[in-house]
Amino acid sequence: MKDISRVMEGGYCIGCGACPFVDPSISMVMDDDGKYQAKPGASEPSDKANACCPFANAQLNEDVLGKRLFGSIDGIQHNSATGYYLENYAGYVTADGYRDRGSSGGMVSWLAAKLLEIGKVDAVLHVKPAEDESVMYEYRVSTSVEELKEGAKSKYYPIELSEVLQYVAEHDGRYAVIGIPCFIKAMRLVEQEDEVIAARVRYHLGLVCGHLKSTFFALSEAWESGIPLQDIRMVDFRYKLPGRKATDYGIQATGVVDGKTVTVTKPTRELSTTNWGYGYFKYNACEYCDDVLAETADITCGDAWLPQYAKDGQGTNVVVVRSLEMKELLERFADEIHLEAISADVVAQSQGSGLRHRREGTSYRLYLKDQAGEWRPTKRVKPSNRIPHWRKAVYKERLELVRQSFIGFHLAERSPQGMQAFNEHMAPYLKRYKRADNPWYRRVGRKAKQLVRRVLGK
Repeated sequence: MKDISRVMEGGYCIGCGACPFVDPSISMVMDDDGKYQAKPGASEPSDKANACCPFANAQLNEDVLGKRLFGSIDGIQHNSATGYYLENYAGYVTADGYRDRGSSGGMVSWLAAKLLEIGKVDAVLHVKPAEDESVMYEYRVSTSVEELKEGAKSKYYPIELSEVLQYVAEHDGRYAVIGIPCFIKAMRLVEQEDEVIAARVRYHLGLVCGHLKSTFFALSEAWESGIPLQDIRMVDFRYKLPGRKATDYGIQATGVVDGKTVTVTKPTRELSTTNWGYGYFKYNACEYCDDVLAETADITCGDAWLPQYAKDGQGTNVVVVRSLEMKELLERFADEIHLEAISADVVAQSQGSGLRHRREGTSYRLYLKDQAGEWRPTKRVKPSNRIPHWRKAVYKERLELVRQSFIGFHLAERSPQGMQAFNEHMAPYLKRYKRADNPWYRRVGRKAKQLVRRVLGK
C-alpha cells in the first residue's frame, strides 16, 4: 500500500487538492465534519499522487526542498525553527490602505499586488469569497490588483488547490500562489512532477500557520453571534477593533435574521471557539505537521505576536525573506513599507506557542502513534517521550478537545439549545485541559516567585 493511501485511511489528509490534480481517479469531497478530504477511486492512487502528497512524500521534506530551492543563494542562512532565510523583518505596509485591509500589516497582499503591477506575474492564485454559494471561501485566480483586494485578510476556512491548478495547466501565463505551509509544500511537490506547473508558477508567498480549520469554526462563530445556523452567509475572521491591541480582534458575521440580512461584529474573546490553544475543529493532519513558517516559500509573512508589536492594533507582520527576488522587491519599494530588521530567533519567538506544539508536541504525538502500533507520516522531528509529564498531559488533552469539538458541534446541530449545547458538551473536557495546562505545582511556583519579588521590592 502506498503512503498516500495510508494518509487517506488514517485521517492525515489536509485536503490540499494536489493529488486529484495529478490523478483524476482521486476526488476531493467535503466530509461530514466540514473538511476537504481526498477520496481514492477504484484503483490504487498513482505514483505521482503519492509523490505530490505533503504528508506521504517522506523523502522531499521541508529541509530537503528548502536546500534545493535556497541552499545555494549567496548569503543564505538556516534556522531550525524558521528554515532558510536571507533577511528577517517586522513591519507593515504604509501605502494604499493595505494595512487597514489586512489581518495584520498587509504585507502579503501588497507583495502580490506589486508582482502584478510590475509585470512579474499575470495572475495570483489565492483565497477569496467563493462563487459557489455552498462554501464561503475558495482558491480563485485574480488578474488585477482590484480583484486581488477581495482576498485580503486571513481565512480560517477549508480550501483546496485542484481547480486553480487545472486553470494554470490550461492557461499559459506567469503565476504567484499564496498559501499556508503544507499547501506551498504541495505546490512545490506538484512542480517536481509537472513541468508545465513548474514553468508557470513563478512565486510562492507563504503564510505563517497555526492550523487549518473545518467549516465548523466559521459556523460556530456566526451562530454564537446570533445568526441562525442555516442562515449564515459569510464570516470575516479578522476584524480590527478600533483602539484595541492587535491580539484583541473581532469577527464580522453576515447572515439572515428575521428575514433581514444583518452583519454582526463580535470580539473573539466573547466567543467560545476562538481560543487557538484549544484547537477546536482542527484538521488531524495539522497535528503531524512541523512547518509553521512555510519553509518552502520564497517569502513568508505572519502576525508579529510579540508584546512590542501586539500593542499596535493596526497590526504588524513578521517577514522571512528567502529568495533574492523577494529581497530586491522589498528594497525597490522600500518607500511603501516600514520594516525593521529582526533576528531569526525573534521570528521564532513571535510564533513560540505554535512552534512548541508543532515540534515538541508533534514528537510526542508521533511517539504515541508508534506505541499504539499505528502508521503515521514521517516527519523531520523524531518520536520522543522525553518531555515533562505535565506537557504530555497537555498534548493528550488537546487531542481530546479536537475530537470532542466535532462531536459537540454535531450535538449542537441536533439540539434546540444550539451553541449552548456545544459548550455544555465541551465543559468537562475543557476543565480537564485547563487543569493539565496549569497543574498545582506550577501555580505554587508562580505564587512563590511573586512573593519573592514583593519581598525584594520592599
